[in-house]
Formats: sequence, C-alpha cells, structure tokens
Amino acid sequence: MEIYAAIHNYFTFLASERGLSNNSMQSYKEDLEIFLRTFPGKKDTNDLSPSDLEEFAIAQGEEFRSSSTISRRLSCLYNFFRFLCSEGLMAGIGEKIERPKQGKHLPTVISFEEVEALLEQPDIEKESGLRDKAMLEVMYASGLRVSELVALKLSEVSMSEQLITVKKGKGAKQRTVPISPYALEYLSKYIDGPRKKNKGHRKVEIFLNLKGEPISRIYFFQQVKKYAASAGIEKPISPHTLRHCFATHLLENGASLKAVSEMLGHAHLETTEIYTHVSSKRIMSAYSRYLGSN
Repeated sequence: MEIYAAIHNYFTFLASERGLSNNSMQSYKEDLEIFLRTFPGKKDTNDLSPSDLEEFAIAQGEEFRSSSTISRRLSCLYNFFRFLCSEGLMAGIGEKIERPKQGKHLPTVISFEEVEALLEQPDIEKESGLRDKAMLEVMYASGLRVSELVALKLSEVSMSEQLITVKKGKGAKQRTVPISPYALEYLSKYIDGPRKKNKGHRKVEIFLNLKGEPISRIYFFQQVKKYAASAGIEKPISPHTLRHCFATHLLENGASLKAVSEMLGHAHLETTEIYTHVSSKRIMSAYSRYLGSN
C-alpha cells in the first residue's frame, strides 16, 4: 500500500479506536513526516523494515536531536509499524519489530580485522566500486558522520596537508580532522578518475551517483550493509559503525579522550566517554578468553 494511504488509515484507527486528542494526532503526523523526509525513497509499505528504526535514530542523532525527542519519534514509528503489521501491510515482518529501548547503549563496534574485510569489498575496477571504496576509507580514517561524508565538498579536503575541514554540525561549528595518506590515495583516485568523467563533475560535493547527483545517505546505508554481508560480518552494522570504530580503535591505541572528542565534533567530553566503555568491554572479553585458555 502507498505509505500516505497507510498513514491515513492509521490516523483513522487512532481517532476511532484509540480516541487520541488532536494535539497527539498532530504530533504523530509531524513525526511521520520527518521520517519520510529522512527516507524519501520509501513510497510503499513494502519499502519499510524494522531496521528503519535504528537508522532513523542514527539520522536524528546526527542532527543533534535530544534523546527525549528521538525516543518520542521512535515510539511513534514503532506504533505505526505495529499497526501496519496487524493490518498485514508489512510483508514478512511479524514479531521482529522490537520496541526501542531507553537510555544509553554501547555502540556496535567491529574488530580491526572486520573493518579491513569490510573495506576490501568494493570492486575498485568499477567506477561505483572505487567511489564506495573511497567513501569507506575516508569515513573510517576521519570519523565523519554519514551526513558529513555525503555532503563533503572538494574545497573541504586538503590533500597536501592531509586534513578535512568539516563545517556541518550544530551551530555550523567548524572542525579540522587529519586523514591518512592511505584514505587520501583512494580519494584522489576517485576524484581524478570516475568523478572527473561524471556528468556532475562541476558540483561542489565530492561523492556523486551515476546521474551526477550527490550520493544519498540511504544509498550509503544500503551499500555498507551489502559489503558487510559479503565480508561475512554478522553484527548489524551501518555507516555509523565506522565512526564508532574510528573512535574506539583510536582510544585502544593510546589516543587521548580529548583529541578523539575534538575529531568527532562532540560538544561535550561525556559524549565521547562511552567509547572508553566499549574499549574496556573488549579488553575484558579478551582477558576472559585468555584466562579460559590457561
């Protein structure tokens, strides 16, 4: 069913069977409209998936929405999805949808070896593969948010100084992050190769699709999941996982919390501290395995 028709049915249900107030209905409507603007490619109820909840939460976090706002919007989506399931409008979903959990959770992080396997998946002999390879390498090497990656401009990368200047973010704050020569190597290959031949080569954004338009966040989500599957990674990951790995792997290798916080663009050091818990958890896990083998 077309999504807007499904939403109309949902509001009819809320009004007639749940007796929701007009204010609550308006709030639900606004939250669903925000979701559809975030994922413009979703036109039909068959386009929806339980993973949309996590991806929407990540997208909202990147826009610096408060925890309470994100929680409310996820609850709205959850209830809408459950309604669609009860109406048989989300094929094959059944009981897979879980209510979003409250509070802070440790981010999903994969090992360095798994990151390497993921980054090796794109076929760099293909134009789109070389572009995807460059995107993955840049994201892991810089810790950019996916929204910052897809909006990255040519003018924001200094090849000679090996720096990226990021101007997106809360209050349009600017930060400069270093990037490895290895990531820049693939970025240069893409810019000087496929991008130069792309019909949109005059655009300011670096990463373009085959139609010459900037790559969408949704496309990159799909590509990361595809590459993770081909790499045999079983954990549910997204582009944001590379940002998590960037932070965790730096801390595990001796980087200071303050330096990592600045590179991530966190407004508060406390936000970055969650990665110290991820590192500790991984270290203790390795320690436990060592004890078990002796």
